[in-house]
Amino acid sequence: MLSKLFRKTKYEQILAPVNGEVVSLKDVPDPVFSQGMMGEGVALQPNDGKVSAPVAGRVITAAKTKHAVGIRTDAGNEILVHVGIDTVLLRGEGFELLVKEGEYVQARQPILHFSLDFVKNNAKSILIPIVVTNIEHRETPIEFLPNKRVNTGEPVMKVAMVK
Repeated sequence: MLSKLFRKTKYEQILAPVNGEVVSLKDVPDPVFSQGMMGEGVALQPNDGKVSAPVAGRVITAAKTKHAVGIRTDAGNEILVHVGIDTVLLRGEGFELLVKEGEYVQARQPILHFSLDFVKNNAKSILIPIVVTNIEHRETPIEFLPNKRVNTGEPVMKVAMVK
């Protein structure tokens, strides 16, 4: 049954917002992410502090603390890029937000910059979860791509289109 669902379903690709190593969301040291409370996805161990949009869409969340951006795609998926764990406690220090809520962004467009060293030294973790936040209440398969190391703009997962 699931294989039929995969064959008939149209997908959109979710791209790596940073250069880095792909890590299972289960390995993120925060139960909100590791237990799937925020949704399904992957995490990246970044090599630098340049973060790009993983999809094209409208910015629906631009955290005042500059550490997270949510984007709703034209297909209806909502993707959250969350830089680090407990980075909200940094109150925006070490971050530069490049977009604002309501703005339409293109995939691969820079959305924020952060100081890799500052976040490494002042946050619980530098891992960057990339999560589909509106996955509940639908039978929407996510296909995780087998990459271990990715460059910005390379696919890390595919998610079924809502619309």
